[in-house]
Amino acid sequence: MGTMKAKAHFRAGDLVAVRAAQEIFQTLDSRGTLDGLPFMPEMLEFCGKTFRILNRVVQATVDGAFLGHHTESFVREFKNNDVVTLSGVRCPGGDHDGCQRGCAVFWKEAWLETVEDAGDGYKEGWMAADTASDQAYSILKTRTEGGRYFCQSSEFLKATQHLSGGQRIKKCLSAIMAGNISALGMVKRVLVWMWWKGHVRLVGEHARGTQNNTPTEVLGLQPGEVVEVKSIQEITTTLNKNGRNRGLHFSADQRPYCGGRYRVRSRADNFIAEGTGEMKHFRNTVILEDVCCDSACFAFGGCYRSDLLYWREIWLRRVEPGPNRMSSSPSLRAVAR
Repeated sequence: MGTMKAKAHFRAGDLVAVRAAQEIFQTLDSRGTLDGLPFMPEMLEFCGKTFRILNRVVQATVDGAFLGHHTESFVREFKNNDVVTLSGVRCPGGDHDGCQRGCAVFWKEAWLETVEDAGDGYKEGWMAADTASDQAYSILKTRTEGGRYFCQSSEFLKATQHLSGGQRIKKCLSAIMAGNISALGMVKRVLVWMWWKGHVRLVGEHARGTQNNTPTEVLGLQPGEVVEVKSIQEITTTLNKNGRNRGLHFSADQRPYCGGRYRVRSRADNFIAEGTGEMKHFRNTVILEDVCCDSACFAFGGCYRSDLLYWREIWLRRVEPGPNRMSSSPSLRAVAR
């Protein structure tokens, strides 16, 4: 294996190794954070392992559903602009009482090293992992003194800062330079934002129903099952005039997935609310594998945190797997990979 050294600015696709736990602990303050961003106990299992950079998080949106009131921009940047996500790395939630949100884990560049000379006999994969010690769990917090949960999502607002309109325009270039998206892809993303901005102002919600008391359906879906997302027309019949089903918004980012088939990643019974640290609970709601929000419809320039979307079971139908059906449809080939 080649040598490893720190790199100032990682780009999408770079091969990196997560530093040893003891090295990372030296970067943390008394709260177990760096620039307000916690290093969580769930991250220990990744120490000493190698990954590809998924995105440089040049900007990210706040999930403000449970904030109540927020006076700053919902599109923000991390302090020092030195945070990335790693391909395939999501929080398992085990140290936070089984939170099922599945957030992409944020990594400060100080917690990573570049893997060089990859072509010299190197194979991408696992390095020898650190063994978590009792000391680690004494440093890393999972609760606040008030009893609320303490994680990267609960502290997101404290670890990020407001972006002005001018800064958000510059972030479009930053995302291209970081390798997150092509120039053409960014142009398309901006056009999508402009179209939806105009649509909401002139027409209103992209999907809105007439229900006063929105219906529910119990499918009891479990991880690994294959489902089909219903058509936009079918989903609209489950919504109120604000585009919500029992409080959960069916967003424009979900619309492209209508008609597609996907595997259930997990249920969404328990999840920690962004910015508050409260454990919230959904009923009859699941998360689908690799079905993510890029916020292109409502955040200028998009978002690079790869949040998973929530799906009411009434928006889905169970698919009975069969050998012919699983191989003939492009959507199902994506499911099976």
